[in-house]
Formats: sequence, C-alpha cells, structure tokens
Amino acid sequence: MSPEELQSHLTQAVALAEQAGPIAAGYFRRRLEVHDKSQGGYFDPVTVADREVERFLRGALQSQFPGYGVLGEEDGMDGADAKRCWVIDPIDGTRAFITGMPAWGILLGLTEDSAPLVGVMHQPYMGETFYGARGCGSRLRRGGSEVTLATRTDVALADAVLYSTHPDMFIGEAERAAFDRVAGACRMTRFGGDCYSYCLLALGQIDLVVESCLQPYDIVALIAIIEAAGGVVTDGRGGDAAGGGFVVAAGNAALHAEALAALNL
Repeated sequence: MSPEELQSHLTQAVALAEQAGPIAAGYFRRRLEVHDKSQGGYFDPVTVADREVERFLRGALQSQFPGYGVLGEEDGMDGADAKRCWVIDPIDGTRAFITGMPAWGILLGLTEDSAPLVGVMHQPYMGETFYGARGCGSRLRRGGSEVTLATRTDVALADAVLYSTHPDMFIGEAERAAFDRVAGACRMTRFGGDCYSYCLLALGQIDLVVESCLQPYDIVALIAIIEAAGGVVTDGRGGDAAGGGFVVAAGNAALHAEALAALNL
C-alpha cells in the first residue's frame, strides 16, 4: 500500500472512530445491563454500547470498503479470505467502562496480509484520538490541537515505567513469574489502563506494557500506533504480536530486548 493510500485509510478510520464516539459516550456512567460472555469462566462483560458501536463501524466499513474483511470482537469475521481486513474492538476496556473509569477506547485497525498498517484509538469522554500508520507517523488529537507521538528512546529497564491491565491475565505460574521478573527490574509498575496504556507508551509517558490473553482486536490498532511512534511490539518471544496472546510493547528496541531477556519465556 502506498503512503498516499495509507494516509487516506488512516483519515477515514479516524473519522469513523470519532463518529462512533457519541454512541459509546451516551452510555458511559449510566446504569447498564451487563452480560457475561464467558458462560461461567473468567468474567467477560459486554453491554449494549459494545454492540451498537461495532454495528455502526461494521456497517460503515462494509459500505466504504467493499471487498475488505472485517473482524470485530462482538460479531466475528466477515470476509476471512480478504487481503485487507479492518479490525474492531468497539470498547476496549469494557470492565473500565462499566465501572465509570475513563481508561477505555474505541479501537479500529487495518491489516494487509495480517500485518498491522493503520491504527486508531478514540476516547470520546476525554475527547482524545491517538492514531498512526506505517510510514506516516503517529499523532494525538485533543480538542483543536494535535501533537506528534514519539516513544522514549533512551530508557533502560532499570528506569522504565511498566503498565499491565491486571495480574490475573497471566496464565499459570510460568507467565506470572515471567511478568514478576520484568516488573521487579523496572523502576515502577502500575496496573490498569487497557488500550490507554499503549497510547501513553506512544506518547512517551510510560515505557513498557506487558500483557497476556489478548485477542487480535485488542492489539492490532495499538501495534500500528506504537510502531509509527518509534516503539516495538512483539509477542513474549520476540515474534509477531498481531494475533494477540502474550504481548510486550516497549518504547525502544534496546529496552524491548532487555524485557524479553528478563521474561525468559
């Protein structure tokens, strides 16, 4: 895809995510019926806000981009054989959403041959849109102003700020021990944030995000934003993270290598 095509797709993705914002914001900090998709497993909430945002985005994308695949958290995959695929997480951070915390966002990403190219995270309550595309850089739009996103390039593991949504997301003793090794080597560890933590990494406010049990719709858009801001995102062994699973996002390559060594997965 040419730089001009990437920029065009990014512009359209930003517009759609921001158009979906009022749908989600209209339900935020209201009493909502919450359903558990896990059917007795680890609590996996979904609300009418998730479903309505995805319905809007899926319909708009299928109208504007015929022949593209669309993968969404709530309604699955359409067009699995398509070379290009839009990836939707209508509300990343539903647990935060239903408890009134603003650390959630609408995620929209684009892949080509499964590689993340374009990413948008829109947080309508705070009026922020983080967005980026391969070769086009990343930016934050807030109100009427925009700033260029850039990760911190000179931070080593001992000075790093690490975020992770919750320690319960790590599967088994090995994953939790690996996370604890990285956390113990960092200057500070904080929990919470969901997609917002990754955007703060792209903004240069934090340095590492280490998480597990992610799905493609949780990470595709964020990979595009972070990589275009100068960061590195892989799985726990340094491989492709676009499929989700165990994910390590770092502000620079040297820090990423230190984190992988500490994980020792």
